[in-house]
Order: sequence, then C-alpha cells, then structure tokens
Amino acid sequence: MKINQERLKQTFIELCEIESPSGHEGEVAWYLKKVFSDELGFTVLEDNSQEITGSETANIIVKIPGDTGRTPLLFNAHMDTVEPAKGIKVIFENGVFRSDGTTVLGGDDKAACAILIEVARLIKENGLSRPPLEFVFTVCEEIGLLGAKALDVGLIEAKSGYALDTTGTFNLINRAPCAIRFRIKVHGKSAHAGIAPEEGINAIVLASKAISQVPIGRIDSKTTANIGLIKGGKATNIVPDLVEIEGEVRSHDEKRLKEVQDEIVAPFHKLGLESQQKGKGPVVQVEINDDYPLLNIPEDHVLIETARSAAGHLGHSLKVQETGGGSDANILCGKGISTAILGIGMEKVHTTNECISLKAMVDTTQLVLKIIERW
Repeated sequence: MKINQERLKQTFIELCEIESPSGHEGEVAWYLKKVFSDELGFTVLEDNSQEITGSETANIIVKIPGDTGRTPLLFNAHMDTVEPAKGIKVIFENGVFRSDGTTVLGGDDKAACAILIEVARLIKENGLSRPPLEFVFTVCEEIGLLGAKALDVGLIEAKSGYALDTTGTFNLINRAPCAIRFRIKVHGKSAHAGIAPEEGINAIVLASKAISQVPIGRIDSKTTANIGLIKGGKATNIVPDLVEIEGEVRSHDEKRLKEVQDEIVAPFHKLGLESQQKGKGPVVQVEINDDYPLLNIPEDHVLIETARSAAGHLGHSLKVQETGGGSDANILCGKGISTAILGIGMEKVHTTNECISLKAMVDTTQLVLKIIERW
C-alpha cells in the first residue's frame, strides 16, 4: 500500500506547530477529533481523565471498526510535548524535520500521532482488512504518565497493543522497569546560628548522614536509584529545621525494587529512631509512591511475533530490546493491556536538536499497516 508522503509530511508539520506542553493538549485533541470523526467518520470517545490530570482535555480514544471475528488491537501515542515548546517552527531539509533550534520539534510524540492519522486515512481509502482497532491518545505523558494512569480502560476492548514512542525504526521494546518515587522529610529545630546554635538541630546535617548511607546510581544490572531533588534551609544565619529529599528507584525485578527501596529508607528510619531515643521527638517522614509497573512481554508473545513477521515482510529484521525508561506502555500493561513499544525514528528527543526523518515515519507507517494486516 502506497503511503501518501506529502500528506504525512504536512500532517506532521501541522501537529508539531500546535503548542501542546503537558496539560495544554486541547488544540491537538481538537485536531485529532476533527480528522478522525469529521473527516474519516470514526467514533471518537473521551474519558473522564481531565478531572484527574487537570489537562485542558481528556484522553482521546478512536474506534475503527473491523472484522469482529478478529481480536481487537490497540495503538497508543501521547499528545503532549516537553518544553521549550512555544512558537515551534518546523524546518524540513534533506528529508529531515527539525525545529529552528529555539524549541523542541515535538516529534515525541507528534510523529506517532501523524503516523496513526495516515494509517487511518489509508484504511478508509483502501478498505484494508483489519481487526477492530483502538487508537488511544493520552495527555500529560511527559510529567508522570498521568493521562495513562487516569485512562478509563472500561472504554477499551483490546487486551494487546503497541505504543509508538521510542527511538529507532524496526525496533521493539518488550521490557521496561517498574519504578517507585520517594519523598523524605527530615525535621530538625531552628535556632539563631550565631547566638544560640546549640539550641537548634541542623536538619541538613541529619539528612546528610542518612544520605551518605543510601545506595545511588546503577545498583546492579537490573536496578538503578537516584536522589534528584533536595531542598532545605531559609538563611545562613538560621539553623535549618527541615530538609526535603526526592528520588526514585527503577528495576526490571520487582523483588529487587522493594529491596533497594528498603535500603534507601532504612538510614532515615534509623535516624528517626535515634532522635526519638534521645527524647527529641520524631524527625523523619517517609512517603513512597508507585510510579509505574513492570513491562515484560515474552519474546514468544503474539505482539512480538506479529511485529517480527511484519518487519520481515518489509525486508527488515526486528530488533527486540529492553529500556531503562517508563512510558504509557508500562501503565497499560498494569491495567491489563499487554503493550510493547515500537520505535518511530525520532532522535535527540527532549532537546532543541530533536529531529526525525520522513523516511523513518514512512517506514513506521508501513510497519503499522503490515502489523494490522497480519494481526
């Protein structure tokens, strides 16, 4: 099936030049609804995620009817981009899309949105044999996968799918870590640092003692940990009475994740216990939040076998690999929808040097169409 490259190109440029930093996806949602509903006549649903995420819009779910004797299939992309995203101007030279260097391009994940629009248009124009399809466009992916977390899966029939959201082409991610985030508050006691320092308890010093015992970095081949934020103190002449610490743990092993989480928290609990024993009251508060669940799709799963077969038919081998990052696919897996991640060719994402080639987008469009045909 021939891809309309000029149409794909123009769709992508139009999408990229719509500003949609996380929480401000309203105009992109309007664009998608106009194409899928008004132009193509497919059913477009919105869930109630807006109330949870605070975005201008809800998640968008497009229903494309197919052969009811075949198993439904889902494709996912997100509508938001990282900053800087104000006044994006797309430059297309030598087959490659870039911004003017003052903003991101927005190919992450507008390229996926454009690809799925072209797929839908080709389905409509050519009557492609297909299973029932569901395209799920989420909000606020870049600030904690919030749209996916709030997604109403009661609106979705598919139990398997692909998220179009990683670098490279003809590659598939089948393993991604689970993760937790932690926030720890270490309380001390304020006092004048020059007149009565002995009356204070320096929260920064207390916190530093615990932090020095915390495992950080690459813990093992499957696990990483990081303290990324620390905040405390008011002035140099005041003994600080509060320090707040935030960090994360990721692992491809759920048991190991819990072990490292406990290793991080233990020094702070010990600090609090010692302070209580000295009669100084509780000084530590620990908050642990699940961030996203494990993504682990076996290599013999139909998602991988279908994508491998589709790539082979197009003359390419499919590279199957793991990643250290989380995405909507993790959340969908946790909600009972097995989801692998397909590369769409974007490069240098989350920078002002971000770029993607038209060829990569055409290749991914062909791959998605072939997956649909073979599903």
